[in-house]
Amino acid sequence: MTSSKVRVLGVDGCPAGWVAVAPDADRPHVYVGATLAAVIVAAERDGLIAVVAVDIPIGLPDEGPRQADLLARERLGPRRASLFLTPVRAALELDDYDAAVALNRARTGQGFSRQAFGLRAKVLEVDAFRRVEGRGVLEVHPELSFAAMAGAPLVAGKKTWAGAVQRHRLLGEHGIALTPDLGPDAGRAGVDDVLDAAAAAWTARRVQSGAAV
Repeated sequence: MTSSKVRVLGVDGCPAGWVAVAPDADRPHVYVGATLAAVIVAAERDGLIAVVAVDIPIGLPDEGPRQADLLARERLGPRRASLFLTPVRAALELDDYDAAVALNRARTGQGFSRQAFGLRAKVLEVDAFRRVEGRGVLEVHPELSFAAMAGAPLVAGKKTWAGAVQRHRLLGEHGIALTPDLGPDAGRAGVDDVLDAAAAAWTARRVQSGAAV
């Protein structure tokens, strides 16, 4: 066991499924799993997880945009495009993209991108996890976390070299130093996915301490 203390976990989607970062005192640890449940189980082999923060919409609307999405986009400013407006539940439950867009447009007056539709499996997985497992998980948006760390929304995108370097530096300045040794799972996730999971972990830690907004 790497830590006897109660820990937190930040989670982001990745091609392998989900990547999670636990910002332990000795060093952060990375876990990768095919499902959200699997990645939490893997992390809890090293110590109890008290707060799980995941970069996915939680609480699906039946009609109209979520107020949380609109407020988050306002705060993101130049990075607002990094946050998709969450489609209504009925649209996400459809398998066909065109039919889903038509239904969403009828309910909200807006369509949504194929990229947003591509997240539907993970959105529905988290929705089901909360109901079946009976365990709370918190929604977090990494770009908002990075904006809070920096005092303003970041300009460079997370997939650019400058953006990755800036996010890595901000995490280190705020107590999450992503060292070369993050555990055997680290090689299974992209750089931007690990950075986003670490930002979610930063917010999870703030939730645990009562400092989060």
